[in-house]
Amino acid sequence: MRWAARLNISKKSMLQHGEEIALENCDIPIKFRRHPKARRLTLRVSSTDRSAIVTVPPYCTDKETISFLENHRNWLFEQFEKLPEAAPFKHESIIPLRGVDHKLIFAGQSRGKGVIWIENTDTDTESETLETQESSIPEIHINGTEHFAPRRLTRWLIDQARKDLLERSKWHSDNLGLSYNKIMIKDQRSRWGSCSSRGILSYSWRLVLAPADVLDYVAAHEVAHLAEMNHGPDFWALVEQTLPTYKTAKAWLSENGSELHRYGAIS
Repeated sequence: MRWAARLNISKKSMLQHGEEIALENCDIPIKFRRHPKARRLTLRVSSTDRSAIVTVPPYCTDKETISFLENHRNWLFEQFEKLPEAAPFKHESIIPLRGVDHKLIFAGQSRGKGVIWIENTDTDTESETLETQESSIPEIHINGTEHFAPRRLTRWLIDQARKDLLERSKWHSDNLGLSYNKIMIKDQRSRWGSCSSRGILSYSWRLVLAPADVLDYVAAHEVAHLAEMNHGPDFWALVEQTLPTYKTAKAWLSENGSELHRYGAIS
């Protein structure tokens, strides 16, 4: 194998945790991750930063890692072809906020407006054309240069998600007579939320991009796990008790959830 030979791979690992691997004739960046608790080689694709992550057990050699990647080359290409088109945070791009399309405006160094603010540009709908409909959607204005605006926007969206998820988690926990210890907001790639045995609820900030009832469903779902750490009948009965309409939101997330990962992604 040319690539393995070029690396001069031996039983001692040459690859370092976090290092990027570049297979021959493959322009997909692959990040190397050695995990002490991993029992087997795994490969997954991140739709947010358009990369792949290979997780490697501590005993696995570099040669075995490269062989594993070569054997899964076609699968990797297939997964990348399925990824939705990236939608980086750029001036005048469109992103959803609580399920409603908003236009991003990088406002430069504006004074007296704050860091981020929303302007509603609704017009007379009876006289709107397709062009005016697109220009009349609400606008999210971000103060600062084009270099810093995307990061400021991401931090603001995380804060908005935290606000919404705190509110809905508290409502559902009060409604079900349950309690949690802490809420964490992350950029989780493989799940929308989680509940630990210590009562810590973790959520993806991208839920703030989805319609409000979808975020509400995920909050109800994770709160129900405080009582039932499974997906059995008793668990779903709790979800339905606190959110009778949950099935519609659950279906939306299953069908459209992957789209949320493309926003803010690197093109």
